[in-house]
Amino acid sequence: MPAAHRKPRQRSLSGSTVRTAATLALASAATATAFDGGAAHAEPNLTPAQVKAKVDKLYQEAEVATEKYNGAKEKAGKAQKKVDALQDEASRRTEALNSQRQKLGAAAAEQYRTGGVDPTVRLLLSSAPDRYLDEAALAERVGTRQAATITRVRKELREIDQLRDHADGQLSELRSKQKELRQQKKTVTAKLGEARQLLERLAPADRTLDPAGGPGASAADRASRSTDRAASPSAGAPSKAPNSRAASAIAYAYDALGSPYVWGATGPSAFDCSGLTQAAYRAAGISLPRTTYAQINAGQRVAKSQLQPGDLVFFYSGISHVGLYIGDGKMIHAPNPSAPVRIAPIDEMPFAGATRVA
Repeated sequence: MPAAHRKPRQRSLSGSTVRTAATLALASAATATAFDGGAAHAEPNLTPAQVKAKVDKLYQEAEVATEKYNGAKEKAGKAQKKVDALQDEASRRTEALNSQRQKLGAAAAEQYRTGGVDPTVRLLLSSAPDRYLDEAALAERVGTRQAATITRVRKELREIDQLRDHADGQLSELRSKQKELRQQKKTVTAKLGEARQLLERLAPADRTLDPAGGPGASAADRASRSTDRAASPSAGAPSKAPNSRAASAIAYAYDALGSPYVWGATGPSAFDCSGLTQAAYRAAGISLPRTTYAQINAGQRVAKSQLQPGDLVFFYSGISHVGLYIGDGKMIHAPNPSAPVRIAPIDEMPFAGATRVA
């Protein structure tokens, strides 16, 4: 039998090969088991403090994604406005163009009735009038008035095409931002869902994980937070503000104490961190950008030692968290889903910088 028709002989596995294959199979099975069990079951013996550390990290990662979401949402909104404006202008100018073309058609019809021969008849009936209008000799074959009208029509056709091309480009940008929005939303919800699963493993008393009320915090520590909302703006903080706008922003933040943290929210009943500072200064008549990494560049940078009430204080190397400084080393901020808008010391997180916007 020819060699081409021989069945290839199977090679036997050596002992080391068998051991390697078995090891890989066991590793794969262990990995699959870990994924099937989910994050909540991968480490069943975590202490409350370890859970707190993991949840804090997840919240920080979620906040980074939230700020990216906020930025993409802001850009998508601007792109949508541009698309709408361009499409509206193209429609308006198309109506004006049609009016000009109707005038040309009326003139051509009149000349046709009186026996005159006018190329505008062809223009009116043409299925591609823009190409017809591009004929260089057209203006020489019609009256001066009609030639001027044709010139205007030709110009309008070009400009409308440019408008539509621009609108198409903006629409492409809008779709890109909408895609980014969906991705960031997916990231945020995944991080928060994982944090929620970890928290569900703790006793109810240990589930408040903000710095003033995490695992091991005393009842007095947790109770002190409930008095934050009762603090009156007349109790001293806004009176120390350097100007009326800073005082107004601080007063708004005091009024927001106790409001829930909701990612992407800008008030009036819920906030994320940059949503709170934006809303506070909006109430004071100052427009701030939507994101932390834009807000830090919205005013004059100030050193930590030079902080005044009303300054914006930023945290973490990626500028992913912001609060409103109220004096005495404290701020009002929207921490994360585990805690409402509250007063906290600025030293509880890694300080990254400060900006004075009022």
